[in-house]
Amino acid sequence: MTQAPAPSTTIDSALLPASPRDLFALTKPRVMSLVVFTGLCGLLAAKMPMPPVLAFTAVLCIALGAGAAGALNQWYEADLDAQMKRTQGRPLPAGRMDKQTALHFGVGLSFFSVLLMGFATNWHAAFWLAVSILFYVIVYTVWLKRRTAQNIVIGGAAGAFPPMIGWVAATGHLALLPVLLFAIIFLWTPPHFWALSLFIRSDYDKAGVPMLPVVAGLKHTRLQVLLYTLPMAAAAVLPWPLGLTGWIYGATSALLNAIFLVLAIRVATNRAEEPSGMKPEKQLFGFSVLYLFALFAALTIDRLLLP
Repeated sequence: MTQAPAPSTTIDSALLPASPRDLFALTKPRVMSLVVFTGLCGLLAAKMPMPPVLAFTAVLCIALGAGAAGALNQWYEADLDAQMKRTQGRPLPAGRMDKQTALHFGVGLSFFSVLLMGFATNWHAAFWLAVSILFYVIVYTVWLKRRTAQNIVIGGAAGAFPPMIGWVAATGHLALLPVLLFAIIFLWTPPHFWALSLFIRSDYDKAGVPMLPVVAGLKHTRLQVLLYTLPMAAAAVLPWPLGLTGWIYGATSALLNAIFLVLAIRVATNRAEEPSGMKPEKQLFGFSVLYLFALFAALTIDRLLLP
């Protein structure tokens, strides 16, 4: 007599509810931390008295908006993430979540963050928050990333909005200083990401993403890192001679940009072909994160302590 097969105990992971940990991973928390910090600095630099609850809510909305954009980015790029070692462990390519959940989470979080920002602070800030989300998802993720090596150059604007949003949330209007803060991050993004893409270019090549080292080669990319560092440094120092900041920011900015420039020159003169020989690139990438945190921290301290 033939024995009936035992019922399967295997459960399709796509049918399981997404865990809070995986939902949080969708928001790209590492990227979000920098976004939240620059947004908070923009809000504090405005020096506008604001109830603590509303200030916290404004920063929370910036965080939620960034998280929503990250979730929608991972929803759209699940196929690319599955091909790259750096991103294979994310919830979607790892099979811990279905794409529909990621889409609903990202869209819902987007609407919630924008509406909350509008009702809690002002609709001007909500407008810029919506623009930042749409820019990252539609312009960078959908339009640019798979089509052109200029993806980081133009798409970098998406990560440059938070200090503007923080400032507008506090004041209700734009001014020259937050526009300069936008320009700093916009110009910082290419050397920051190109330094990373230089030593993980094989991942981008395998996934078919036209990052600059893949389509233009190492020498050209290294030169571009240096060329973009020059206007970035100029924009970063500019608030001081314009009288928008004091000596604390001016001295800190001069030091940080001098170090960045030295590291960029080392990258531009490096001739290594393999990741093992790309110590200058790895140093610049690591320092570039510290650079932005330190620069915006100095700006905030300067604006709060000096008249």
